[in-house]
Parts: sequence; C-alpha cells; structure tokens
Amino acid sequence: MSLQIEELALNAWPSLQTIVHHGWLLRFAEGYTKRSNSVQAIYSGGNSNIEQQIDYCEKIYESAGLTTIFKMTPFGPDSLDQRLEQRGYTIAEPSTVKILDDISSIREPQMKGILIEEEWSENWLATLSTMNQLSQKKQEITRMLLRNSRLKQGFFTLMNGSGPVACGLAVMEQGYVGLYDIVTNQAYRNMGYGEQLLLHILKWAREAGAEKSYLLVVQSNASANRLYDKLNYRHLYTYWYRCKP
Repeated sequence: MSLQIEELALNAWPSLQTIVHHGWLLRFAEGYTKRSNSVQAIYSGGNSNIEQQIDYCEKIYESAGLTTIFKMTPFGPDSLDQRLEQRGYTIAEPSTVKILDDISSIREPQMKGILIEEEWSENWLATLSTMNQLSQKKQEITRMLLRNSRLKQGFFTLMNGSGPVACGLAVMEQGYVGLYDIVTNQAYRNMGYGEQLLLHILKWAREAGAEKSYLLVVQSNASANRLYDKLNYRHLYTYWYRCKP
C-alpha cells in the first residue's frame, strides 16, 4: 500500500519535466516545491553504483541551476541516506504520509458556504496565492503543474460572511482522494474552518466514488497534525528531504 500511495502522490502533484535514470525519477519545476524538484529513488533500476547515480543527479540539477534534493522514503536503496549524509547533505522537512482507511462514515460538514470547482480555476489560484503568499512566478508554476492534469480534481474554497477563509485541492485516483495545499487564512486559523473544509472535500470524494484518503504533512505542523488525527487519519510512513549545501 505504501508504495502505491507514493505513486499516487507523484501523479497528483506532478513536475514540469521528469528524467528517469536507472529507476530514479529526477523531477523539475523551476525550483517551486521540493516535491516537484527532487530525486525520487523509488525503483532500484539496473545500476547498483549509487555513487555514480548521485553524481549524475548532481550534474543534472546543477546544469538546471537548482539545488540537488533527494526525497528519502522507505522505498529507495538502504544506503542512500547515509551516503548523502557523508556528502554533507542536510535533512529538511521531515514529514508523514497519513491515510484514512474508510471515508464512508465521515460526518457531514456544518458550514454550507463551500465553492467546489472540478475544472481549473483562476479564482481558486488567486485565493490560494493570497493565503500562501505566492509570488507571481510561483503562481505561474502552480498553474502549469495543475491545470492540465488527466486525473479528477476538485478545487475547494470555504467561505464565511467576509469572504474566503480556507481552500484546498483534492485529487482522485484508484479509489483514493489525496489532499493538497490545505490552507486557512491566517486571520481565521484555529476556528474550525480547516476541519469544515476537509469534511466538504471528503464528502465530495465519497460521492464521486472514493473509498480512502491520504495526505502529506510536515511533522512540525502541530495544528495540522492534530486536525488530521481528529479525523482518524493514521500514520503510514515517514519521509524527509536531503539537500545539498
């Protein structure tokens, strides 16, 4: 199951270009998000010389003007993390993949002010950009990453009397709904809006045929982890990034 979720996450949040090298995926998106600009060593490939593969990755990312970053998951070579540490790579953003095994019994949301769009929306991007303080360049990259997906997507904006208070993205594939870019307007945090947004997303996904849900969350984000635990998401596996100085 864990490797399946990793593949779903790669599909849900894509890159602008991917190079496959001996089973390692080198992803590029002009530097926006580590997720889309890192090496994903999820398959062993045919080359057992890890040092040569690391050298190749460094050369490619340097030629693109990007920091070489590896996403460390349970699926890569056992010695990779130690070898990167020996090269001076530092750890960044220890994170957890969580899964909700059954969304059929998720309770109904109480707030009704939800805007759900199943096609790419510039209004949704504008709301996300305001809440996440995205630069114009990052907005354009987000647009390129998400607007041409072949997967079923839902763009959600939760409203109260004064306007948007939270937004998020849902991506469905193989009976799972993945949750991405879940954010609450800073002025309205810790007021229950994030939970209402998630309940609306899960209700939409259930009605569209999803049975389970997954998400990725930084371990240091205590409030988000409390919310996901409240909704009965459980720990599936841990990952982190190794960044070249």
